[in-house]
Amino acid sequence: MAPFFVSDPSTLPPLPAEEEASLRDALKRCSEETYTAARVFRATGDPRRVPVIVQGIIERFVEGPLRPKLLFNPNELRLSEDLGLDSLTMMELVILVEDVLKISIHNEELRGLRTLGDVQRFVETKLSSLPTPAEGKAGATMAVWPQESEEKCASAAARAQLTGF
Repeated sequence: MAPFFVSDPSTLPPLPAEEEASLRDALKRCSEETYTAARVFRATGDPRRVPVIVQGIIERFVEGPLRPKLLFNPNELRLSEDLGLDSLTMMELVILVEDVLKISIHNEELRGLRTLGDVQRFVETKLSSLPTPAEGKAGATMAVWPQESEEKCASAAARAQLTGF
């Protein structure tokens, strides 16, 4: 079943209260547009929402004076050189993308991701191989990822070494 477009997110069925609170908390420093795109994505699996989600999450970590760069040709912006994202910030960013989109990103998959466009294409490709919520079982997550914080921290530390950020 192909994802469908939702023009009015208020028409979506409500998320379970715990999931709603978790998503709101994860995206608390992101724009309302980012939250809405993530909410629609969680309900429909609509891949057209991914660029808004990824850019919104990255924007959250970009220092204020550098944010105007995101307005003009953002896909070509280099994460480290143009947006000032260091290795620790990249680890936080990856963990947040995993959490919001319910995907697992392996350390070796991060090599070669240098621009905002690289990240968006990578996430879109990663998601294209997963079933949409409507295709999966009710209440099932889209992918399994480490739940223990120790495992996530160890994985994030290894990512920083592999990506060279």
